[in-house]
Amino acid sequence: MSEERRVALVTGASRGIGRACALALAEAGFTVAVNYHIDEERAKGVVEQIYNHHGQACEFQSDVSTPAGARDLVDAVLKHSERIDVLVCNAGVRDDDLMMRMSDEKWSHVIDTNLNSAAWLTKAVLRGMVKNRWGRLIYISSIAGIYGNVGQANYAAAKAGLIGLAKSTAAEVGKRNITANIVAPGFVETTFTDDLDERIKKRVVSLQAIPGFAQPEDIAPAVVFLASDGSARLTGSTITIDSGLNLLGGLE
Repeated sequence: MSEERRVALVTGASRGIGRACALALAEAGFTVAVNYHIDEERAKGVVEQIYNHHGQACEFQSDVSTPAGARDLVDAVLKHSERIDVLVCNAGVRDDDLMMRMSDEKWSHVIDTNLNSAAWLTKAVLRGMVKNRWGRLIYISSIAGIYGNVGQANYAAAKAGLIGLAKSTAAEVGKRNITANIVAPGFVETTFTDDLDERIKKRVVSLQAIPGFAQPEDIAPAVVFLASDGSARLTGSTITIDSGLNLLGGLE
C-alpha cells in the first residue's frame, strides 16, 4: 500500500460475501465504498462496523443492474473519494428454472445484475485507473460458471461471462498496471444459498474434499490479496475456492 489510502468499491456489500470483502478490505487499509440496492440498514451496519475498527467507509445506494445505476454509483463514489483503485463486482441474484421454461424476464434479470453490471462498472472505473496507472478489477464468479448447474443456465452463463470479461480486460489494460482476476467460490453459507434443497446441500458436501459449506470470510482473503500490490503479476486468472469440489469432478 502507498501512503495515500486507496479506495475499494464493493457492490452488493450489505451482506454475505460482499460484506466479508468490505470488512476485510477495510482491515487491510482501504477506504471502502459499500454499495447496496435495497437494504440500507445492513449497509449502514457494515460501515459502522468498519468505523468501530478504525477504518473508513461510506454506503452508496444504487441498482447496478442498469447502465445508469452503474454509472451513477461510480460518479457518486468519485465525488466522495476522488478515486476508485479497486472494483469488486459482487452484486448477484439467482432466479432459477429449467432452460426450456426460462422466461425472458428471469434470463434478463440475472444477466443484467450478475454480468452486465460488471461490464458497465468496469467501463466506468477504467478511465481513472488508466490515468493513475494502477488498478485492481476483481469479479466474484462461481463454480457454476465453470461446471454449469441444472436449473441455473442464466446464472451459470452470467458467471461464465465474468471470466471472459476479466480475461479480455486483463489483456487490454495490463500495460497500465491494472489487473483483472476472478474469484470463483463453491457453495458458501449465505442467505443466497438458504433456499437450496437440503438434498442438494448434502450431495455437494459429500463431493467436497473439505466437509461443510464455506463461510463468506473464507472468500474475502483472496479478494484482499488480489487488491494488493503483491498480486501485481497475477492477471486474467481464476482462483477457485470450492472446498476441493473440483477434485472429484465438480457437480457432474
